[in-house]
Amino acid sequence: MSPNINYRSRLFSGIAALLLILTGPANAQVALSTSPFDNIRQINAGVLNVGYVDAGPANGPVVLLLHGWPYDIHSYVDVVPLLTAKGYRVILPYLRGFGTTRFLSAQTPRNGQQSVIATDMIALLDALKIDKATIAGFDWGARTADIMAALWPERVKALVSVSGYLIVNRTANLKPLPPKAELGWWYQYYFATERGQAGYDANRHDFNKLIWQIASPKWNFDDATFDRSAASFDNPDHVAIVIHNYRWRLSLAKGDPQYDAIEEKLAAGPVITVPAITISSDFDGANADGKTYEKKFSGKYAHRILNGIGHNVPQEAPKAFADAVIAADSYSK
Repeated sequence: MSPNINYRSRLFSGIAALLLILTGPANAQVALSTSPFDNIRQINAGVLNVGYVDAGPANGPVVLLLHGWPYDIHSYVDVVPLLTAKGYRVILPYLRGFGTTRFLSAQTPRNGQQSVIATDMIALLDALKIDKATIAGFDWGARTADIMAALWPERVKALVSVSGYLIVNRTANLKPLPPKAELGWWYQYYFATERGQAGYDANRHDFNKLIWQIASPKWNFDDATFDRSAASFDNPDHVAIVIHNYRWRLSLAKGDPQYDAIEEKLAAGPVITVPAITISSDFDGANADGKTYEKKFSGKYAHRILNGIGHNVPQEAPKAFADAVIAADSYSK
């Protein structure tokens, strides 16, 4: 680096720091919105060493935010400062197969069935010595949150679930859908083939970018935003977890027998008793009104509809998502 370049670099850094001081709290809020994500912590929990962000006051009420596929913790990058500003302690883990989360043993099956992801999160709460938290999520994260609320209500203070009640019943999944609905799940059938597994492994970056575009057609995210999350797909177990998850849902892959009792409870469609808010978006189509699952929530409950928003609700509508978390938490008081 030449002396002139070095000088300009120091000058621009100094100007940026001065602007941050002069423009006050508004810009400070922006600076804080990404800083927790630069400090990924690691903790052994169950069969995993989990990578996670821990933001906000250590003694604040806890919110556990869960991402889905093909997304990662950065879906919540603008939600976190909204919650920590209200005094919440926010935990954001990478799910198994994503980011810096790793299996502790090479012998552990790379299993993606719904019950194991939920038990991963219970193990994480145990490892962090958190007795109870408000749980919020979308996609796989919403399903995981639903399961935790249904089977471990003593650990869940309140629930926010995008797309509502997502607990899988594999018997029901064997029933065919109308052709247009089947078309929406094309990638599940692709993943059911060996060609699909190889194709996803070879093209996971472009494949997942396509999923983002299809699931959120009105969200004009840039390459930098996608690439920030795409780094988490380089996890060595990512492909195995994703493929098993979707094959298991279609009864094309077996689950781990040690989770059979949990899966039997989930197949019965347990009612969620904790306070809950469900959110729908354009992604939910005909089910956006929430009528198909409202009876699955027996506690204090509300349903919110976000028009013009795609599947990645927390990243596309961070304030609406954060507001739902705060409101759901208030239901439990």
